[in-house]
Amino acid sequence: MQRFDAIRPFYDSEVNEALHDVVNHPMMKTMMNFTFPEVQDEVWKEQLKKTHSIRDFQCNFIYNTIKKVLEKSSEGLTTSGFEKLEKNTSYLFISNHRDILLDTTLLNVCLFEHGLVMTASAIGDNLVQKAFLAILAKLNRNFLVLRGLTPREMLQSSKLLSEYMGQLLLRENRSVWIAQREGRTKDGNDETNPGVLKMIGMGSDEENVMDYFKKLKIVPVSISYEYDPTDVLKMPQLMAEANNEVYVKDKNEDFMTILSGIMGTKKRIHISVGDVLDTEIDKIVAENDNANKQVQALAQNIDDVILRNYQLWPTNFIAYDILNETDRFADKYKESEKSLFERRLEMRIGSDNPVTRQGFLAMYANPVVNKLKYQDVI
Repeated sequence: MQRFDAIRPFYDSEVNEALHDVVNHPMMKTMMNFTFPEVQDEVWKEQLKKTHSIRDFQCNFIYNTIKKVLEKSSEGLTTSGFEKLEKNTSYLFISNHRDILLDTTLLNVCLFEHGLVMTASAIGDNLVQKAFLAILAKLNRNFLVLRGLTPREMLQSSKLLSEYMGQLLLRENRSVWIAQREGRTKDGNDETNPGVLKMIGMGSDEENVMDYFKKLKIVPVSISYEYDPTDVLKMPQLMAEANNEVYVKDKNEDFMTILSGIMGTKKRIHISVGDVLDTEIDKIVAENDNANKQVQALAQNIDDVILRNYQLWPTNFIAYDILNETDRFADKYKESEKSLFERRLEMRIGSDNPVTRQGFLAMYANPVVNKLKYQDVI
């Protein structure tokens, strides 16, 4: 068994066999009938059976699936910053995280449309427990982050993961996507966990890990959805945490969240990519001689870019005004948009649970609060 076999996606040489294994799976049929409603099953099956690379699978099938998802469940995807990236160049995209699958697949749609290197993307192994999902993830260039490990196993796993990311970025010229912290943001506060950076730094071949981070070409990514299709599904965990209770997921919860994220209403979506962090890293090194503080400063730098570039929507301003019983941002939304949001709040939460209602509103309002830290006028 090769060093990275336990976590890596398929090699191109393995793709065709994997597709033959799943071509008749009912979930593949559902996905393809959704993507190509006018096409007979035998036609797309023949095309799948002739597919021999991840790129062909992504460009000919997954790309079309995501475009159909956008058509059916959103009012469009806009972007900013991609024109600053160079073709045939790998980047480490560190992103805020709102949706299990869409955050990465939408980024790859944008990279593909701009002619840029698409990513290998980190995904928790807890999300691909079903055999079909595990194969689909590996066909879509996902690599596994192993969960539920002992501290010793976690250390070994982190080392392997960091070395694999270094291998992709520096030797295979493959971009990488990773979330700024474990799990999706449930409360609307996007914050980079320095532990993620420390894990990435374990693969360093430089004397100073900050030089290694420069080599990886870190690009912070902000993704924002006007409506979070999984907003109400995030509430139970938030409430448990508010009550200092341990939250235990239902058996199929992750799968249901994936489906809701894909098909739920999103309205508008925006993805913004920042500049490569380069001179910022030089500045951090010049101002801090403590390695720990350097990593914390880099995490803060990533946060600064993500929060500054985060696209705010009418839903964010409406939630802020309702939560704070103010009309401070009334000029940012129409009355009809407020009515729509209030109806969603009523239908999803109701009025008899003030704590859940507050959590729901805060999820949408916190991006406004965070933006105000950087600028008085939004």
